[in-house]
Amino acid sequence: MSYVRRLLPVALTSLLAACATPPANKSAHVPAITPPPVPTPSTSLPSPQVPAPQTTPEITTANVWDKLRDSFAMSDCDADPQIMVWAHRYTQNPQRFEAQMSDALPQIVYVQQAAEKYDVAGEFVLLPWVESQYRPVPGHRNLPAGMWQLVQSTARVMGLHVDHSYDGRLDTSASTDGVMRMLHDYHSELHDWRLVDYAYNRGEFGVQRLVQQHGLPPDEPAIPKLQVPRITREHLTKLLAISCVVRDPSRFNVELPTLPADQHLETVEVNRSMTLTTAAGHAGMETDDLRRLNPALQNNFLVMNGPGHLLMPHRNAEQLRNAMQIANDQDMTASMSARSPLPAIYVDQPESNSQDEADKPQRARTHVVKPGESLWQIARSYSTSVSTLERLNHLHGKALKPGQVIKLDSPDKR
Repeated sequence: MSYVRRLLPVALTSLLAACATPPANKSAHVPAITPPPVPTPSTSLPSPQVPAPQTTPEITTANVWDKLRDSFAMSDCDADPQIMVWAHRYTQNPQRFEAQMSDALPQIVYVQQAAEKYDVAGEFVLLPWVESQYRPVPGHRNLPAGMWQLVQSTARVMGLHVDHSYDGRLDTSASTDGVMRMLHDYHSELHDWRLVDYAYNRGEFGVQRLVQQHGLPPDEPAIPKLQVPRITREHLTKLLAISCVVRDPSRFNVELPTLPADQHLETVEVNRSMTLTTAAGHAGMETDDLRRLNPALQNNFLVMNGPGHLLMPHRNAEQLRNAMQIANDQDMTASMSARSPLPAIYVDQPESNSQDEADKPQRARTHVVKPGESLWQIARSYSTSVSTLERLNHLHGKALKPGQVIKLDSPDKR
């Protein structure tokens, strides 16, 4: 296993690394989850009778593969002999390849949606195949982690939090969003998706220096002959090779799997503290299945000042949302019932003072971003969620900058 260093974005001057890991012999299993009977939940949520979600039509991912092919932006199978060499290596055992691709398919579909959001070339949806075969590789010491194979220093720059209870590099939702944003920024600077892959593997600054010295490479050869390590050229070759298999699977005697629409992954914003066991019970799925989809959580407890979301199949996501909505409705009803009636006798206040207070505008709380501070850390400090801060400050897809003032709540919430 080899690892190649990458560099930080332009705002930093120190060298970081993101490493490419060759495919392992066996990929992690992400099963197609069939909802079991809902177990008895803990006291974190009431235990309402949640109606089972309606059956979703058997819509498969065939159109996802078509969309992925349509978004490819680099060379095809025959652009370089080594592309075909690696494509045949990946598919030398067709049954095994199909099983590995089937295991990875929920993540592939999820990453494809993120790539579309950031307008990233479709080949990069398959980048985790080159890095880890979509496995949530744990990070030991200073080694890369997650399906994107990120080191801690790179994760911090991307705003991914890492501590003893949560590793954002293993958070499929957060890490995918961060990587896609970074790839989009790389392309804005380098203007060539081949160089974007070089930058991901070797480091952005090193590739920028090569472009400054030699200019942008010509369209051919497909693997640019810049002065980069052999493993960096091989990284791009592997990416084009797995893209080649997706372009024309019949050429390699394999079939691409499909996935019913109700098993497509999505994030659920969790608005109350609970254990993973409780969340799984209300989502109608096994705890082990939920934990496999959320490996960033290092313990069984999901707290409000943590990542604030869970990844799960659509059908289970709908069920958990219904359970939380019912619980919130019950909390509101209980709160209204507990309110004391107005006292029979009370001291009048001057009308002018009351009116002045009512008319006085309420100001939202704010926070000034410190160097190296992430949105996750800010959300945790103020007991709010990342999604709330993104919505209030229109931060979707935008990085924080030191000195930036962000809103913590709306004026009408004060």
